[in-house]
Amino acid sequence: MLVNLPAWYLMPTMTFPGNYTSLPAISAFITQFAREAGFDEHDVYAVELAVDEACTNIIEHGYNSEPGEITCTCQSTEDSIKIVLKDRGKSFDPEKVPQPDPTLPLEEVSARGAGLFLMKKMMDEVHFDFDPANGNVLTMVKHKSE
Repeated sequence: MLVNLPAWYLMPTMTFPGNYTSLPAISAFITQFAREAGFDEHDVYAVELAVDEACTNIIEHGYNSEPGEITCTCQSTEDSIKIVLKDRGKSFDPEKVPQPDPTLPLEEVSARGAGLFLMKKMMDEVHFDFDPANGNVLTMVKHKSE
Protein backbone atom coordinates (compact mmCIF):
# COMPACT_ATOMS: atom_id res chain seq x y z
CA MET A 1 0.00 0.00 0.00
CA LEU A 2 1.37 3.43 -0.97
CA VAL A 3 1.20 6.25 1.53
CA ASN A 4 0.90 9.83 0.39
CA LEU A 5 3.46 11.98 2.14
CA PRO A 6 2.40 15.43 3.29
CA ALA A 7 3.32 18.32 1.01
CA TRP A 8 5.95 19.56 3.49
CA TYR A 9 8.82 17.27 4.48
CA LEU A 10 12.37 17.50 5.85
CA MET A 11 11.53 19.14 9.17
CA PRO A 12 14.67 19.75 11.20
CA THR A 13 14.09 21.83 14.30
CA MET A 14 16.61 23.59 16.52
CA THR A 15 16.13 25.80 19.56
CA PHE A 16 18.53 28.67 20.17
CA PRO A 17 18.97 31.10 23.07
CA GLY A 18 17.09 34.30 22.27
CA ASN A 19 20.12 36.57 22.20
CA TYR A 20 22.31 38.26 19.60
CA THR A 21 25.14 35.75 19.98
CA SER A 22 22.80 33.09 18.53
CA LEU A 23 22.36 34.91 15.22
CA PRO A 24 25.39 33.31 13.47
CA ALA A 25 24.27 29.79 14.49
CA ILE A 26 20.69 30.46 13.34
CA SER A 27 22.03 31.83 10.07
CA ALA A 28 24.24 28.76 9.53
CA PHE A 29 21.30 26.43 10.28
CA ILE A 30 19.02 28.24 7.80
CA THR A 31 21.70 28.58 5.11
CA GLN A 32 22.64 24.92 5.23
CA PHE A 33 19.01 23.84 5.04
CA ALA A 34 18.19 26.16 2.12
CA ARG A 35 21.23 24.95 0.17
CA GLU A 36 20.39 21.30 0.85
CA ALA A 37 16.83 22.02 -0.32
CA GLY A 38 18.30 23.10 -3.68
CA PHE A 39 17.88 26.85 -3.52
CA ASP A 40 20.27 29.03 -5.53
CA GLU A 41 22.56 31.46 -3.73
CA HIS A 42 20.28 34.44 -4.41
CA ASP A 43 17.32 32.73 -2.73
CA VAL A 44 19.50 31.36 0.09
CA TYR A 45 20.61 34.93 0.81
CA ALA A 46 17.00 36.19 0.76
CA VAL A 47 15.87 33.52 3.22
CA GLU A 48 18.88 34.08 5.47
CA LEU A 49 18.33 37.85 5.49
CA ALA A 50 14.62 37.54 6.31
CA VAL A 51 15.26 35.06 9.14
CA ASP A 52 18.10 37.19 10.53
CA GLU A 53 15.83 40.24 10.57
CA ALA A 54 12.99 38.26 12.17
CA CYS A 55 15.26 36.85 14.90
CA THR A 56 16.78 40.26 15.56
CA ASN A 57 13.26 41.64 16.03
CA ILE A 58 12.35 38.78 18.38
CA ILE A 59 15.47 39.41 20.46
CA GLU A 60 15.22 43.21 20.47
CA HIS A 61 11.47 43.76 20.74
CA GLY A 62 10.05 40.43 21.92
CA TYR A 63 12.51 39.57 24.66
CA ASN A 64 13.88 43.08 25.26
CA SER A 65 17.05 41.75 26.93
CA GLU A 66 15.11 39.16 28.95
CA PRO A 67 16.11 35.47 28.64
CA GLY A 68 14.19 33.43 26.13
CA GLU A 69 14.45 30.99 23.24
CA ILE A 70 13.80 30.92 19.52
CA THR A 71 12.73 27.61 18.00
CA CYS A 72 13.36 27.33 14.29
CA THR A 73 11.76 24.64 12.13
CA CYS A 74 12.60 24.25 8.45
CA GLN A 75 10.41 22.46 5.95
CA SER A 76 10.75 22.03 2.20
CA THR A 77 9.04 20.76 -0.90
CA GLU A 78 10.45 20.52 -4.41
CA ASP A 79 9.84 24.21 -5.00
CA SER A 80 9.41 25.88 -1.60
CA ILE A 81 11.00 26.34 1.77
CA LYS A 82 9.04 27.18 4.91
CA ILE A 83 10.68 28.60 8.01
CA VAL A 84 8.71 28.65 11.27
CA LEU A 85 10.07 30.70 14.17
CA LYS A 86 8.50 30.30 17.61
CA ASP A 87 9.18 32.41 20.67
CA ARG A 88 7.54 33.41 23.94
CA GLY A 89 8.48 37.08 23.80
CA LYS A 90 6.16 40.06 23.80
CA SER A 91 3.66 39.90 20.94
CA PHE A 92 2.74 42.80 18.68
CA ASP A 93 0.26 43.70 15.97
CA PRO A 94 2.08 43.79 12.62
CA GLU A 95 -0.77 45.86 11.16
CA LYS A 96 0.10 48.68 13.59
CA VAL A 97 3.73 48.85 12.49
CA PRO A 98 4.08 51.66 9.95
CA GLN A 99 5.51 50.74 6.57
CA PRO A 100 8.57 52.73 5.57
CA ASP A 101 8.30 54.98 2.54
CA PRO A 102 10.68 53.44 -0.04
CA THR A 103 10.67 56.67 -2.06
CA LEU A 104 12.51 58.56 0.69
CA PRO A 105 16.30 58.78 0.79
CA LEU A 106 17.73 56.06 3.06
CA GLU A 107 18.83 58.53 5.75
CA GLU A 108 15.20 59.71 6.08
CA VAL A 109 13.62 56.25 6.37
CA SER A 110 12.49 55.32 9.88
CA ALA A 111 14.03 52.14 11.25
CA ARG A 112 10.63 51.26 12.76
CA GLY A 113 8.90 48.90 10.34
CA ALA A 114 11.87 48.47 8.02
CA GLY A 115 12.47 44.91 9.23
CA LEU A 116 8.91 43.79 8.48
CA PHE A 117 9.10 45.48 5.11
CA LEU A 118 12.37 43.67 4.35
CA MET A 119 11.00 40.26 5.43
CA LYS A 120 7.96 40.71 3.19
CA LYS A 121 10.15 41.73 0.24
CA MET A 122 12.58 38.81 0.68
CA MET A 123 9.94 36.10 1.24
CA ASP A 124 6.83 35.16 -0.75
CA GLU A 125 4.61 34.69 2.31
CA VAL A 126 4.87 36.05 5.86
CA HIS A 127 2.30 35.13 8.53
CA PHE A 128 2.18 36.06 12.22
CA ASP A 129 0.20 34.15 14.84
CA PHE A 130 0.04 35.20 18.47
CA ASP A 131 -1.36 32.87 21.13
CA PRO A 132 -0.90 33.56 24.86
CA ALA A 133 -0.79 29.82 25.58
CA ASN A 134 1.63 28.81 22.80
CA GLY A 135 3.61 31.98 22.18
CA ASN A 136 4.38 33.74 18.93
CA VAL A 137 4.67 31.91 15.62
CA LEU A 138 6.15 33.52 12.51
CA THR A 139 5.84 31.49 9.31
CA MET A 140 7.73 32.55 6.19
CA VAL A 141 7.67 30.81 2.81
CA LYS A 142 10.03 31.26 -0.13
CA HIS A 143 9.43 29.69 -3.54
CA LYS A 144 12.38 28.77 -5.74
CA SER A 145 13.19 31.25 -8.47
CA GLU A 146 12.52 30.00 -11.96
